[in-house]
Parts: sequence; structure tokens; C-alpha cells
Amino acid sequence: MSFTNPALVTQSAVRRLPRLALVLFCLAYVLPGFLGREPWKNADVSALGVMLEMASGQSGWWTPQVLGLAADVSGPLPYWLGAVLIQLLPFLPADYAVRLGFALLLGLTLVSTWYAVYHLARQASAQPVAFAFGGEASPTDYARALADAGLLALIACLGLAQMSHEATPDLARLCATSGLMLAAARLAHHDDHHPWRSLALWILALVTLAFSGAPWVAMALATGLLVAVSLARYRAHGSQHSNLTWAALAVAAVLGGVFWLADIQWPTLSLPVDLDGWRRWSRLLVWFTWPAWPLALWTLWGWRRQWFSPHVGIPLWCAAVSVVNSGLNPDFDRALFLALPALAALAAFALPTLRRSVSALIDWFTLIFFTVCALSIWVIWLSMQTGFPAKPAANVARLAPGFVPSFSWALFAAGLLATIAWIWLVHWRVGRNRAAIWKSLVLPAAGATLCWVLLMTLWLPLLDFARSYGPLSRGIARVVPTQSCVLIDGLSQAQIAALRYQGGLRLRRLGEDSEAQSSCRSMVVEPDSQPTLDQRVNLTHWAYKASASRLNDSKERLLIYLRVAN
Repeated sequence: MSFTNPALVTQSAVRRLPRLALVLFCLAYVLPGFLGREPWKNADVSALGVMLEMASGQSGWWTPQVLGLAADVSGPLPYWLGAVLIQLLPFLPADYAVRLGFALLLGLTLVSTWYAVYHLARQASAQPVAFAFGGEASPTDYARALADAGLLALIACLGLAQMSHEATPDLARLCATSGLMLAAARLAHHDDHHPWRSLALWILALVTLAFSGAPWVAMALATGLLVAVSLARYRAHGSQHSNLTWAALAVAAVLGGVFWLADIQWPTLSLPVDLDGWRRWSRLLVWFTWPAWPLALWTLWGWRRQWFSPHVGIPLWCAAVSVVNSGLNPDFDRALFLALPALAALAAFALPTLRRSVSALIDWFTLIFFTVCALSIWVIWLSMQTGFPAKPAANVARLAPGFVPSFSWALFAAGLLATIAWIWLVHWRVGRNRAAIWKSLVLPAAGATLCWVLLMTLWLPLLDFARSYGPLSRGIARVVPTQSCVLIDGLSQAQIAALRYQGGLRLRRLGEDSEAQSSCRSMVVEPDSQPTLDQRVNLTHWAYKASASRLNDSKERLLIYLRVAN
């Protein structure tokens, strides 16, 4: 079958990004955010609380719970991973042990995205035009160069940084989505010498998605990708190659049985009903997926005659399902998170058709944007440390009352090293170097990594203070008697997890067991539940002691009572 191919790529444009540089680049992105910080609110510390309950035997492994109530996010598999690591690594703090496994998931996501783009670029429909006198890019080098670009595009996405460094089910879903895209790319490639490995990866990715609380996303992705893979293999082999058909039916049967046995809770989907909701979703689409989305649109235009070819159709379907899911899901950002690997893959295929003027515009915009961001981080850090300039330090004191800046040579050195690397990279990029197809995405990925490293080093004490329940939990622990249990009423799952892990308190939910609760000498209450508190407890036995809030946020204020009579 003939294709209209818009890609004109020479062999000199597909030289490899040095492997050591690529590995160090990925490590520089993955490790900051997993090391040295406290559990952040809400999803991060909430998931940790479920894992601690499982590891201690206080929660069932099939029905994740916190103090007897179902976990906020369904899907037991990510909690299994964290609980097992807590049990296997008792010599590490629980949050550090959990993050080891989730750091591996982020690494697997990056690897899966690279190999997915590689196999998509090996498709016959994706190959560049052959020149009359030779000199076009070889298929292998072309695929490797585009895979490098796809990985850089994923790292460059602004929405990836925070949620990819949280130990939550969202990261497990992201890893499964990228793995499913890789399996489909391998199965669609006519030179796949190990189809059963690809099929095993396919099943593993779908089961992981289903057991991570995204069953309908798994089924929607599987349906469209099966069509794309079947079409690609039919084009390559004709009707003689039909083993994928019954294999796909077997996969469907297995998944149907898995969903039935697991009795997975399906999410509630609803469209934004007001104009403000649509505006927030639209703004999220623009900044969260930047810079992948404009390049992805360029790909759809440049390869508009090949939307049903695997290298466009597979990532396009994955991105479309995730974007639609984000529009139907109350958590816009966490649902859109799953679209990033597919959008990065689409962005990579924009590069063979990208004009030099557009590439230069991307470079200059990226250079200015991330340099200004990095400079702002440094100026505010300097102000916190020295008091000069005075206004940033005053703003920090107003927004984070009680925060005391501290200096760490290790964090300072890491931030300084990242800044020096950025300056060297900018000098290399604007220099007279041979053009490589992935060159336009080096500065976006490096800029995103630089700002993330600076935030996780220079600003880490401030972010720990502002984004965690640690100060609140430790403040409550200083007020209540820690030798006895503490009753709670109306607290969120994240607050419960923080009080138990960061405050070291033994909690009991109000109304569970009246005899066991009689030994509790203190009570922590959420203000919204206070008007009906007398219906659940005899308030004449309790005296109001104090209130505790996180920063100046009146919405996160907790009331503390002490028992005065039994």
C-alpha cells in the first residue's frame, strides 16, 4: 500500500543523543521529588495512609480502607505495591520505601514511551522519503532519533512534574498507559519477532489499569488499539495472519473475568455543567500538556493523510481517550495526566516536518521562559536567606506564617549544578552544531528539569512547610496527650494519614467502639461536623482546647478538645 509521506530527513539529522547524557538527564528528572521531602497533601499522603493500613494488617488487600472507610481512590494494585515495600524495607521510613517503587514506575514510563515511539517510527508508513541519490535517514537511526525526541517531549510537559513524583494510583495508571501504547506499537510492527511478549505486556498493562481504578479507560483504550493493530497487521500480512484475532478475543475474555472477579468500582463520570468548569478545563489543556499539544496538532496536520496509520493512529487514540476522560472526570488534571505519553509520541512525529523558523521560535520562547522562571526561583531563595531583596521575603512570610528558612549545602550545590548545566546547554544549543532532529526539544525538556530541580532543592523546605500536613500534625501532637488514643470526627483521609504518620498519633473514629473510646483523652474535629457533634458524643465531658490550621487557610482548620470527665 502506498503512503503520501511528508518526512524529508537526512542521515546527518538523525544522529543519536548520547546514551549516557540521556540516562543522566532522566535521573536528574526522576530523583528530585522522590528524595528528601515530606508526603504532600492531598493525594500523596492519602495514598500513603492506605498503604500503611495494609502493611499493618488493618485494611483488607482487596478493599483498601482507612480507619474502616473505603479509600478515596479505588483500585488496590498501587496500594499493594506500597504496602509490600513497607514490609520488605522496615529499616527505611515508610514514605521513602514507598517512593522507591513509584520512582521505578516513573522510570518504566519513560522507558516505555521511548520504545513506543521507536517501534512506531519503524512502521513503513512513518519512514522518511527515499532520495534519488541516497542520503536519507536509515530506518533504525531515524527511529532512535524520534524516540529520543518523544522522551524529551514527555519530560518537557509541564503537567508531568508534580504528579509523576507522587506515590499515588495516578502514576501506576500513567505507567500502564505508556506500557499499553508500547504493546500496541510492537504488535502493529510487522517485524515483531516476539508477538507473545507483546501480548503479555498488553495484558499486564490492561490489568494494571483496571486494578488501579481506571477500568473504563482500559477497555476504551483496548477497543481502539485492537482495531488499529488489526488494521496494521492486515495491511502488512493480509488475511493469512489472523492469530491476533483469537488472541484479542482471549484478552477480552481474560479482562472480563478479571473485572468481574475484582468487583471494581467504576468511577462517576459527568460533564462540566457550568461555563466556569469548561474554562478551567480549557486552560488546563493549554498549560498542562505544553509544549506537546501544539506539536501534536502539527503532526495531525502534517500527517493528515495517515491518521489511520499506526504511528499516528495509536498515540492519537490513546490521547483522545485520556482527553475525553479528563472532560468527564471531576479531577481534570489527574485524568489528563494519562494523555502525556501519547501526546509526547505525537509531538515527536512533528519534527520531521517542522520548519526551521518554527524550531527557532520554540528555542527562543523556551530559553526566555525557563530562564526567567529559574531566575525568579533563585531571587526568592536569596531573599529568604539574606533578606535582600526585601519584598520576596515579606511575601513568603505573609503566605507561609511560621516558616523559618534554613540553608543546606547539599541542596544549594544541587541547585547550582543544575543551573550551570542549563547555562552550558543553552550555549551548546545556540552554537553552530550540526542539526539533529531532536534538537528542538532539548531546551524545553532541560528547562522543565531545571525548574523542577531548583524547586526540589532551593525551595524544598518552603514547599514541605506549605504543601504538607507535617507542621499541622506535629502542632496537634504537641497539644494532645500522646500516650492515649485520639478521637477524630469529620477529618479527610489525607488528614487522618498525616496525623497518624507525621504526628505519630493513635486515632479512633468517633462512634466506632464506645468502650475503646473511653480511654481516648483528646478529640480532633473538623469544623463542618461541629454543629452536630453533640449527637455523637457527650460534650459535657469535653473542653475546647485550641484550634490548629495549615498556614492561613481557614478551610483547613481543626478543633482540638480534651476530655475533662468520663
